[in-house]
Amino acid sequence: MRRVEAPAAGRVRPPAAGGTRGEDRLGVRRGAAAPGFPGSAGSLARRAGAAAPQPSGVRHTSAASGPQSAADTVYGGRLRARLTALHELIGMSRARVDSRTLAEAGQVLDRAAERGALSGRHTVVAIAGASGSGKSQLFNALAGVAISETGVRRPTTAAALTCSWSDGAAPLIDRLGIPGRLRRRPLQNPQDEERLDGLVLVDLPDHDSAAVQHREQVDRLLKLVDAVIWVVDPEKYADAVLHERYLRPMAGHAEVTFVVLNQIDRLSGEAADQVLDDLRRLLDEDGIALSEHGEPGATVLALSALTGEGVDDLKDALGRFVREQGAPARRITADVDAAAARLRPAYTTGVRAGLSEEARDEFADGLAAAVGSRAAGEAAERAWTRGANRACGTPWLRLWRWYQGRRSPLTTGRFALAQPSDDEATARQRVEQAVRTVTERACQGMPEPWAQAVREAALRGAEGLPEELDELSRRAALPGRPPRPFWWPAAVLVQAAMTLVQVVGGLWLMGQIVGVLEAELGVPVLLMVIGIVGGPVVEWACRAAARAPARRYGLEAELRLREAAEECGRVRVLEPVAEAVAGHRVVREQYGVVSGALPVGAGTLGGARSPSRVGQLSTTTL
Repeated sequence: MRRVEAPAAGRVRPPAAGGTRGEDRLGVRRGAAAPGFPGSAGSLARRAGAAAPQPSGVRHTSAASGPQSAADTVYGGRLRARLTALHELIGMSRARVDSRTLAEAGQVLDRAAERGALSGRHTVVAIAGASGSGKSQLFNALAGVAISETGVRRPTTAAALTCSWSDGAAPLIDRLGIPGRLRRRPLQNPQDEERLDGLVLVDLPDHDSAAVQHREQVDRLLKLVDAVIWVVDPEKYADAVLHERYLRPMAGHAEVTFVVLNQIDRLSGEAADQVLDDLRRLLDEDGIALSEHGEPGATVLALSALTGEGVDDLKDALGRFVREQGAPARRITADVDAAAARLRPAYTTGVRAGLSEEARDEFADGLAAAVGSRAAGEAAERAWTRGANRACGTPWLRLWRWYQGRRSPLTTGRFALAQPSDDEATARQRVEQAVRTVTERACQGMPEPWAQAVREAALRGAEGLPEELDELSRRAALPGRPPRPFWWPAAVLVQAAMTLVQVVGGLWLMGQIVGVLEAELGVPVLLMVIGIVGGPVVEWACRAAARAPARRYGLEAELRLREAAEECGRVRVLEPVAEAVAGHRVVREQYGVVSGALPVGAGTLGGARSPSRVGQLSTTTL
């Protein structure tokens, strides 16, 4: 007997296949519940807003509710938590992910529930192979008696046979659908009965049989057994059908896989070594990790079922494998890994997704531009400046501005009440563009089902947003008197004094001209010069002093309108979008527990997690 071990390489998680009868459109058996794990159905109903389906054959127990369930015995805590997380994930995804995508994951749950409800003391091992590989001969050699028919007729094995080395395996065999007339017991051998206690061996039909029903039976049973012994011969060990249809897709099941090179009695020692080396190379190319120095992986053996060489060593390996009682959990773990690999595109792209501060700022800028916050601020600044000019300008200049104002269109103290229609259309386009931009920024790195949820949330929130922003603009355009600084009364008094001096000087000169007063040009001319020059100087000084307050007033008006538009956009668009993004983060975190990328306690099943903490999770680890 030769045992070949190779370094672990390129582990590939395989996809699981097909469905079983009696399943709903998601592949979960009708009337089934989550596979024996407390609280999954209730939390699913709470999260999905609907009654959770109940998987078959599993009792829901908690630490305080009574005895351990069969699933607690067969599966460890981590696997049970992953199965519960998968059950929750399917329920949370029904409205978003295509049912066909979820179907195979639902079938994994169903198989896990069925297997978890049955004996954990027994291990079901199938012997599979091509026609002529000698698998039935090996089956008989392990049983110690001719149970499975052998011969040159092909196919020889038309229906699956079972052989059990201990009592209590009937429910497991019932699950396989093998009738009682095809169930056998091995030859009584105290050594084998002790060594193989708990083993249930299944001889499958040829996987390359010309009969379609034989191949369908092989495919069905391979999903239900705990482990597989693949029997190959020196002629067909490199068969493409075997590697492409079975070994390569099931590479992730290496820990529950045996690869046996049979008929080595037909090879010389050197030729056998060459065939084994080539078989090892092919398995490595298939992505199957091979056991080495006690590390997990597929076991590769060489033997002759005809002469019995190496059969005892295979019995020893099977005995150790069965006594560990870990094959059912390993098999379901590999199935969950395969399901998680197939579900990955629906939940994560490996890129961080969400609303960044930059995207939020760009959205606020877009809304501010749409409502014209900058123009409103400039108009407020001009209104403040006009108020200062009116209060502190010379009477003659104020009279002229009043006359010009009567001839100008209707305006307010800030800006025109009526806005051109083309400006309104432009503003609406800016709002729509801002919503589209922030939505696409939030969707970056998000799988399409959840990106669509974000778009729908943004679309619902954006309804009525332009009208509300228009109302904000109208309220900002209402007439209002800008506040006056404390120095305005003093400036008005000084300007009045300059005007009074100018009038006194003018009247004085007029009195001299008409002869009422004595001729004295110096003083009245001086008074008029002071009034004429002093008025504009005071106005210029007031205008210079008003420049900074006017700017501050304009900026405050711009900021108020911007903040009002930003708050409106936050309530209507950003919050619904952020809620949709957070929903994706929750399911992504749940998927992280299913895939094993996150520890069991990190998911939603492990306890409440704050939204801020959820937002900090990186998808690159998923």
